[in-house]
Amino acid sequence: MRFTVRDIGAMKQAGERIVMLTAYDHPSAALAEAAGVRFLLVGDSLGMVVLGRDSTLPVTIGDMVHHAEAVVRGAPNALVVGDLPFLTYACPEDAVAAARALMQQAGVQAVKLEGGAALAPIVRHLTTLGVPVMGHLGFTPQAMHQVGVRVQAKEAAEARRLLDDALALQDAGAFAVVLELVPAPLAEAVSARLRIPTIGIGAGAGCDGQVQVWHDLLGLSLQKPPRHARVYAPVGEMIRDAIAAYAADVRDGSFPTAANSARMDQAELDRALGRDDR
Repeated sequence: MRFTVRDIGAMKQAGERIVMLTAYDHPSAALAEAAGVRFLLVGDSLGMVVLGRDSTLPVTIGDMVHHAEAVVRGAPNALVVGDLPFLTYACPEDAVAAARALMQQAGVQAVKLEGGAALAPIVRHLTTLGVPVMGHLGFTPQAMHQVGVRVQAKEAAEARRLLDDALALQDAGAFAVVLELVPAPLAEAVSARLRIPTIGIGAGAGCDGQVQVWHDLLGLSLQKPPRHARVYAPVGEMIRDAIAAYAADVRDGSFPTAANSARMDQAELDRALGRDDR
Protein backbone atom coordinates (compact mmCIF):
# COMPACT_ATOMS: atom_id res chain seq x y z
CA MET A 1 0.00 0.00 0.00
CA ARG A 2 1.33 3.42 -0.93
CA PHE A 3 2.63 5.70 1.82
CA THR A 4 0.54 8.85 2.34
CA VAL A 5 0.79 12.38 3.71
CA ARG A 6 -1.23 11.19 6.70
CA ASP A 7 1.46 8.60 7.43
CA ILE A 8 4.10 11.34 7.40
CA GLY A 9 2.06 13.42 9.84
CA ALA A 10 1.58 10.41 12.10
CA MET A 11 5.34 9.85 12.18
CA LYS A 12 5.88 13.36 13.53
CA GLN A 13 3.26 12.83 16.22
CA ALA A 14 4.88 9.53 17.20
CA GLY A 15 8.37 11.03 17.28
CA GLU A 16 9.62 8.79 14.46
CA ARG A 17 12.44 10.11 12.29
CA ILE A 18 11.42 10.63 8.67
CA VAL A 19 13.71 9.57 5.82
CA MET A 20 13.34 11.30 2.46
CA LEU A 21 15.55 10.95 -0.61
CA THR A 22 15.51 12.43 -4.09
CA ALA A 23 14.99 10.15 -7.07
CA TYR A 24 15.02 11.05 -10.74
CA ASP A 25 14.37 7.84 -12.68
CA HIS A 26 13.01 4.30 -12.43
CA PRO A 27 16.21 2.58 -11.17
CA SER A 28 16.90 5.15 -8.44
CA ALA A 29 13.30 4.99 -7.24
CA ALA A 30 13.23 1.19 -7.22
CA LEU A 31 16.52 0.97 -5.31
CA ALA A 32 15.41 3.56 -2.77
CA GLU A 33 12.16 1.76 -2.10
CA ALA A 34 13.96 -1.58 -1.86
CA ALA A 35 16.17 0.01 0.80
CA GLY A 36 13.09 0.97 2.82
CA VAL A 37 12.73 4.64 1.81
CA ARG A 38 9.06 5.41 1.24
CA PHE A 39 9.20 9.19 0.91
CA LEU A 40 10.74 10.36 -2.37
CA LEU A 41 11.23 13.78 -3.91
CA VAL A 42 11.53 14.31 -7.62
CA GLY A 43 13.40 17.57 -7.19
CA ASP A 44 13.94 20.22 -9.82
CA SER A 45 17.57 19.67 -8.80
CA LEU A 46 17.41 17.20 -11.69
CA GLY A 47 18.25 20.22 -13.83
CA MET A 48 21.76 20.17 -12.39
CA VAL A 49 22.47 16.58 -11.34
CA VAL A 50 20.79 14.87 -14.30
CA LEU A 51 20.58 17.41 -17.13
CA GLY A 52 23.85 19.25 -16.48
CA ARG A 53 22.41 22.73 -16.14
CA ASP A 54 23.89 25.32 -13.81
CA SER A 55 20.71 25.90 -11.77
CA THR A 56 17.14 24.73 -11.31
CA LEU A 57 15.72 27.73 -13.21
CA PRO A 58 15.62 26.21 -16.74
CA VAL A 59 13.70 23.12 -15.58
CA THR A 60 10.28 22.88 -17.23
CA ILE A 61 7.09 21.15 -16.20
CA GLY A 62 7.73 18.77 -19.10
CA ASP A 63 11.09 17.82 -17.57
CA MET A 64 9.43 17.21 -14.22
CA VAL A 65 6.62 15.09 -15.64
CA HIS A 66 9.04 12.98 -17.68
CA HIS A 67 11.22 12.12 -14.67
CA ALA A 68 8.45 11.92 -12.08
CA GLU A 69 6.50 9.40 -14.14
CA ALA A 70 9.49 7.07 -14.12
CA VAL A 71 9.95 7.49 -10.36
CA VAL A 72 6.29 6.71 -9.65
CA ARG A 73 6.55 3.51 -11.69
CA GLY A 74 9.75 2.53 -9.89
CA ALA A 75 8.40 3.05 -6.37
CA PRO A 76 4.79 1.82 -6.23
CA ASN A 77 4.65 2.01 -2.42
CA ALA A 78 6.34 5.36 -1.83
CA LEU A 79 4.87 8.80 -1.33
CA VAL A 80 6.30 10.68 -4.32
CA VAL A 81 6.48 14.47 -4.23
CA GLY A 82 7.20 16.48 -7.37
CA ASP A 83 8.68 19.96 -7.44
CA LEU A 84 6.76 22.73 -9.17
CA PRO A 85 9.36 24.39 -11.42
CA PHE A 86 10.33 28.05 -11.45
CA LEU A 87 7.44 30.43 -12.27
CA THR A 88 4.88 27.64 -12.73
CA TYR A 89 3.00 28.76 -9.62
CA ALA A 90 3.11 32.53 -9.95
CA CYS A 91 -0.69 32.65 -9.85
CA PRO A 92 -3.40 30.17 -8.80
CA GLU A 93 -4.25 29.24 -12.39
CA ASP A 94 -0.64 28.41 -13.24
CA ALA A 95 -0.20 26.46 -10.01
CA VAL A 96 -3.28 24.36 -10.73
CA ALA A 97 -2.06 23.62 -14.26
CA ALA A 98 1.39 22.58 -13.03
CA ALA A 99 -0.03 20.44 -10.22
CA ARG A 100 -2.49 18.86 -12.64
CA ALA A 101 0.34 17.85 -14.96
CA LEU A 102 2.40 16.31 -12.17
CA MET A 103 -0.49 14.49 -10.54
CA GLN A 104 -2.49 13.39 -13.58
CA GLN A 105 0.28 12.75 -16.09
CA ALA A 106 3.17 11.70 -13.86
CA GLY A 107 1.09 10.26 -10.99
CA VAL A 108 2.84 11.95 -8.06
CA GLN A 109 0.86 12.16 -4.83
CA ALA A 110 1.97 15.64 -3.75
CA VAL A 111 3.79 18.74 -4.98
CA LYS A 112 6.40 21.04 -3.46
CA LEU A 113 6.86 24.76 -3.92
CA GLU A 114 9.29 27.34 -2.58
CA GLY A 115 8.34 30.39 -0.55
CA GLY A 116 6.68 31.53 2.65
CA ALA A 117 3.70 33.65 3.64
CA ALA A 118 3.42 35.27 0.21
CA LEU A 119 2.74 31.82 -1.23
CA ALA A 120 0.17 30.88 1.41
CA PRO A 121 -2.79 31.81 -0.83
CA ILE A 122 -1.43 29.50 -3.55
CA VAL A 123 -0.95 26.70 -1.03
CA ARG A 124 -4.45 27.21 0.33
CA HIS A 125 -5.94 27.20 -3.17
CA LEU A 126 -4.20 23.96 -4.10
CA THR A 127 -5.00 22.17 -0.85
CA THR A 128 -8.64 23.24 -1.12
CA LEU A 129 -8.71 21.48 -4.47
CA GLY A 130 -7.25 18.31 -2.95
CA VAL A 131 -3.58 18.77 -3.85
CA PRO A 132 -1.22 17.90 -0.99
CA VAL A 133 1.45 20.61 -0.81
CA MET A 134 4.89 20.59 0.77
CA GLY A 135 6.60 23.91 1.50
CA HIS A 136 10.27 24.86 1.20
CA LEU A 137 11.95 27.58 3.27
CA GLY A 138 15.46 28.81 4.03
CA PHE A 139 17.66 28.62 0.97
CA THR A 140 15.25 28.39 -1.94
CA PRO A 141 17.19 27.47 -5.10
CA GLN A 142 14.67 29.07 -7.44
CA ALA A 143 15.44 32.43 -5.77
CA MET A 144 19.21 31.95 -5.85
CA HIS A 145 19.78 35.23 -7.67
CA GLN A 146 18.03 37.05 -4.84
CA VAL A 147 19.16 35.21 -1.72
CA GLY A 148 22.51 33.75 -2.80
CA VAL A 149 23.73 30.22 -2.10
CA ARG A 150 24.34 30.55 1.62
CA VAL A 151 22.91 29.72 5.03
CA GLN A 152 19.73 31.70 5.60
CA ALA A 153 18.07 33.35 8.61
CA LYS A 154 21.15 33.76 10.80
CA GLU A 155 19.96 37.09 12.18
CA ALA A 156 16.98 37.60 14.48
CA ALA A 157 14.69 39.41 12.04
CA GLU A 158 15.24 36.84 9.29
CA ALA A 159 14.86 33.97 11.75
CA ARG A 160 11.54 35.38 12.98
CA ARG A 161 10.38 35.80 9.39
CA LEU A 162 11.23 32.17 8.64
CA LEU A 163 9.21 31.00 11.63
CA ASP A 164 6.27 33.16 10.55
CA ASP A 165 6.55 31.79 7.03
CA ALA A 166 6.51 28.21 8.33
CA LEU A 167 3.42 28.91 10.43
CA ALA A 168 1.74 30.57 7.45
CA LEU A 169 2.37 27.52 5.27
CA GLN A 170 1.03 25.26 7.99
CA ASP A 171 -2.10 27.38 8.38
CA ALA A 172 -2.60 27.33 4.60
CA GLY A 173 -2.70 23.52 4.64
CA ALA A 174 0.83 22.40 3.81
CA PHE A 175 1.46 18.86 5.08
CA ALA A 176 5.23 19.36 5.62
CA VAL A 177 8.00 21.87 5.00
CA VAL A 178 11.62 21.51 3.85
CA LEU A 179 14.14 23.64 5.74
CA GLU A 180 17.29 24.10 3.66
CA LEU A 181 20.55 25.71 4.82
CA VAL A 182 19.05 27.01 8.06
CA PRO A 183 21.00 27.24 11.35
CA ALA A 184 20.45 24.04 13.32
CA PRO A 185 19.13 25.73 16.51
CA LEU A 186 16.57 27.70 14.51
CA ALA A 187 15.46 24.63 12.55
CA GLU A 188 14.99 22.73 15.80
CA ALA A 189 12.94 25.58 17.28
CA VAL A 190 10.75 25.83 14.17
CA SER A 191 10.23 22.07 14.20
CA ALA A 192 9.05 22.25 17.80
CA ARG A 193 6.57 25.03 16.97
CA LEU A 194 4.95 23.27 14.02
CA ARG A 195 2.33 20.53 14.01
CA ILE A 196 3.49 19.44 10.56
CA PRO A 197 6.83 17.71 9.94
CA THR A 198 9.99 19.55 8.98
CA ILE A 199 12.43 17.89 6.60
CA GLY A 200 15.95 19.25 6.85
CA ILE A 201 18.76 19.53 4.36
CA GLY A 202 21.71 21.37 5.79
CA ALA A 203 19.54 22.31 8.79
CA GLY A 204 20.84 20.03 11.53
CA ALA A 205 19.46 17.02 13.35
CA GLY A 206 16.63 18.86 15.10
CA CYS A 207 14.25 18.55 12.15
CA ASP A 208 11.66 15.78 12.08
CA GLY A 209 13.34 14.19 9.08
CA GLN A 210 16.11 14.55 6.55
CA VAL A 211 16.34 14.67 2.76
CA GLN A 212 19.47 14.22 0.69
CA VAL A 213 20.20 14.34 -3.01
CA TRP A 214 20.72 10.91 -4.59
CA HIS A 215 23.93 11.95 -6.32
CA ASP A 216 25.45 13.41 -3.13
CA LEU A 217 24.62 10.32 -1.08
CA LEU A 218 26.33 8.03 -3.58
CA GLY A 219 29.21 10.26 -4.58
CA LEU A 220 28.06 10.38 -8.18
CA SER A 221 29.34 13.89 -8.79
CA LEU A 222 32.98 14.46 -9.65
CA GLN A 223 32.83 17.64 -7.59
CA LYS A 224 33.24 17.89 -3.83
CA PRO A 225 29.90 17.22 -2.09
CA PRO A 226 28.27 20.05 -0.12
CA ARG A 227 29.02 20.34 3.59
CA HIS A 228 25.60 19.03 4.61
CA ALA A 229 25.98 15.82 2.60
CA ARG A 230 27.63 12.54 3.52
CA VAL A 231 28.91 10.16 0.84
CA TYR A 232 27.82 6.69 1.96
CA ALA A 233 29.46 4.88 -0.97
CA PRO A 234 31.92 6.21 -3.58
CA VAL A 235 29.76 4.90 -6.41
CA GLY A 236 30.93 7.59 -8.81
CA GLU A 237 34.55 6.51 -8.45
CA MET A 238 33.53 2.87 -8.84
CA ILE A 239 31.64 3.65 -12.04
CA ARG A 240 34.54 5.66 -13.45
CA ASP A 241 37.01 2.87 -12.65
CA ALA A 242 34.73 0.24 -14.16
CA ILE A 243 34.38 2.20 -17.39
CA ALA A 244 38.13 2.75 -17.54
CA ALA A 245 38.71 -1.00 -17.10
CA TYR A 246 36.20 -1.81 -19.84
CA ALA A 247 37.84 0.66 -22.21
CA ALA A 248 41.28 -0.81 -21.52
CA ASP A 249 40.03 -4.35 -22.18
CA VAL A 250 38.50 -3.34 -25.50
CA ARG A 251 41.68 -1.58 -26.58
CA ASP A 252 43.96 -4.51 -25.74
CA GLY A 253 41.58 -7.12 -27.16
CA SER A 254 40.86 -8.94 -23.90
CA PHE A 255 37.13 -8.17 -24.18
CA PRO A 256 35.02 -9.80 -25.41
CA THR A 257 36.20 -13.36 -24.82
CA ALA A 258 34.66 -16.56 -26.10
CA ALA A 259 32.54 -16.65 -22.96
CA ASN A 260 30.98 -13.33 -23.99
CA SER A 261 30.27 -14.47 -27.56
CA ALA A 262 27.64 -16.64 -29.23
CA ARG A 263 28.69 -19.86 -31.01
CA MET A 264 27.64 -21.34 -34.34
CA ASP A 265 27.93 -24.81 -35.77
CA GLN A 266 30.90 -24.87 -38.15
CA ALA A 267 28.96 -26.76 -40.82
CA GLU A 268 26.23 -24.12 -40.80
CA LEU A 269 28.82 -21.38 -41.12
CA ASP A 270 30.49 -23.20 -44.00
CA ARG A 271 27.17 -23.52 -45.83
CA ALA A 272 26.37 -19.87 -45.20
CA LEU A 273 29.72 -18.82 -46.67
CA GLY A 274 29.56 -21.27 -49.57
CA ARG A 275 32.41 -23.37 -48.26
CA ASP A 276 30.42 -26.63 -48.49
CA ASP A 277 30.71 -26.51 -52.32
CA ARG A 278 34.41 -27.22 -52.28
